[in-house]
Amino acid sequence: MFGYILRRLLYMIPILIGVNLLTFLLFFLVNTPEDIARVHLGQKHVTQAAIDTWKHHHGYDTPLFINEELQGDDKITQTIFFQKSLKLFVFDFGFSDSGRDIGYDISQRMWPSLAIAIPSLIVGLLVNISLALVMIFFRYSYLDITGVVFCVMLMSISGLFYIIGGQYLIAKLLLLVPISGYVPGWQLGKFLVLPIVVGVISGIGGGVRWYRTLFLEEASKDYVRTARSKGLKESVVLFRHILRNALIPILTGVVALLPLLFLGSLLTESFFGIPGLGSYTIDAIQQQDFAIVRSMVFLGSFLYILGLLMTDISYTVVDPRVRFN
Repeated sequence: MFGYILRRLLYMIPILIGVNLLTFLLFFLVNTPEDIARVHLGQKHVTQAAIDTWKHHHGYDTPLFINEELQGDDKITQTIFFQKSLKLFVFDFGFSDSGRDIGYDISQRMWPSLAIAIPSLIVGLLVNISLALVMIFFRYSYLDITGVVFCVMLMSISGLFYIIGGQYLIAKLLLLVPISGYVPGWQLGKFLVLPIVVGVISGIGGGVRWYRTLFLEEASKDYVRTARSKGLKESVVLFRHILRNALIPILTGVVALLPLLFLGSLLTESFFGIPGLGSYTIDAIQQQDFAIVRSMVFLGSFLYILGLLMTDISYTVVDPRVRFN
């Protein structure tokens, strides 16, 4: 097991390098260091001297990937890509192009993101799995067919509609909670209810339909027919056999959501005024703050790969037959 974990951790390095390289390519295909300097200087008629000074101060005065003017290792090390990327691998995010401490911002903004994401994930899982089990219990009945149609309808609606609709109906008409905002402390709950409700409802369509497919596939297997032939009740077969054997694909699906727990939801945080990492990333993109963008992409990739590793390890708990060498 230790050797397997070590190999997977080593595999992270080339993957993260590739993700970081792709981020650089995509960003600098549409921007140049001079464009970034002009945006942050905030002047229409800025002098070239001011641009050069800003680029030097923020480390954008070297070539992007290869420094042809130097020899040896300096051709690679004295470049924007190398100098900006090296510290990321020790989680030193440095400062943003506007001068903010990115590490401090992440440590402050992660908590609002987690305050929304963790309840949304837990409640969403319970609701989706419960509804899917009910549909499987009454499979091929009118209840099941109606549920599938309803799920497809929910999947066909844009997530933006749920946000705007929830704000209009629950916050503006019914006046149950504030439309948007965030206040730390005891008043926090009333600002989180609406984003969590919207997040759970918007995920019911895809979540229930996916879990129903998993349970339906398990319900057609031989061990389920054997359990029924022994006279076990359908509820016992459903919870003791079908649900338990579907835990591995459920874990695989949940791991895809793990980075969102930390990084937050871009749309949700922006529309509800939550000062989390999702809105932090959106603001950085709008302001062309490449330091924040690359840090958030790197962090998201790292968390996703780490989540995959944790999922593989958890397989040994869910299914004792799974072993890693």
